[in-house]
Amino acid sequence: MSGVGLSILYLGAERGTSLDRANALRRLGHRVEHVDLRKFLPRTVWVYPIIHRLGGHIFGPWILHSLPAALQRPHYDLCYVDGGELVTPRVIGLLRNYATKIINYSIDDPLGNRDGAKFKAYRHSVADYDLCVVMRSMNISEATCLGAKHVMRVYMSSDEVAHAPRVLTQEERDHWKADVLFLGTWFPERGPFLLELVDHGIPLTIRGANWHKAPEWPRLRSYWKGGPLQGDDYAKAIQCTKVNLGLLSKGNRDLHTTRSMEIPALGGLLCAERTTEHLDLYTEGKEALFWSGVEECAAACRSVLTNEEFRLRIAAAGQTRSVTNGNTNENVMRAIVEQVRVQS
Repeated sequence: MSGVGLSILYLGAERGTSLDRANALRRLGHRVEHVDLRKFLPRTVWVYPIIHRLGGHIFGPWILHSLPAALQRPHYDLCYVDGGELVTPRVIGLLRNYATKIINYSIDDPLGNRDGAKFKAYRHSVADYDLCVVMRSMNISEATCLGAKHVMRVYMSSDEVAHAPRVLTQEERDHWKADVLFLGTWFPERGPFLLELVDHGIPLTIRGANWHKAPEWPRLRSYWKGGPLQGDDYAKAIQCTKVNLGLLSKGNRDLHTTRSMEIPALGGLLCAERTTEHLDLYTEGKEALFWSGVEECAAACRSVLTNEEFRLRIAAAGQTRSVTNGNTNENVMRAIVEQVRVQS
């Protein structure tokens, strides 16, 4: 594990922030083989409902059967498991034949209750990893109680490439422009909040998955402009929006989210729930806007929608602070690898 340029087996989704982290490891000079374990699962629409209701451990036999033939190397310096809902203790036992160290990074809250049985395999496997990297302070003690050897807490991160501001044409600005945008998945507490914003007269745009499930859908439907965005479209939507809302997932015990990093990195104005972690990340009223309820959020939106100079000043200061904070994938991945090396 000494020196640079480790050979890394990366087990995670080949899209979204998981792909961003794999690419960050590549940019740091590591040799990364990326395998998405989901490609080994049965081809049926019932797979993901089963994972959520019963647990990903049910598909352990599929992983054990298919993974060895998919690996390109006989040995890796490090196996990096991103998420881990499909990785059981037996799968980790198999990986010991191929990797010197095995670590887990979970951007979700696998020790909380929001996702039902989805992370049952993770909870059973915590003690088998050489390092568990978590996003929430309470996860440290929770993982330790489950027998974790080492636990490292980091903040979520933006990506140096995926969340670098784009050069936009006027046509793109016109296409993606919005006054106030919430870009994210529906959760039960989000519908009532956004509907109240609408009732306060806020010019809202919603983009994201599952909003048709919201009880408030009949009234919110006209504000919904499409499903999840990734890549350039995600970046352009944030850049072309005057106020980007940062809503937390209560079930996920969030005090910040990836949006907390990505929006300022792209030069967007972050308007998010006031939490201890948001206040640590940005100076309120100067680098971001924070609120503790619908009325305060609506007032914050109006304060910048009616004062362009004020809005642009906060957005620029937030972007500068995001650089200073250094919560980016390359920095976080570098710290994780260094922590593994220290433990070797």
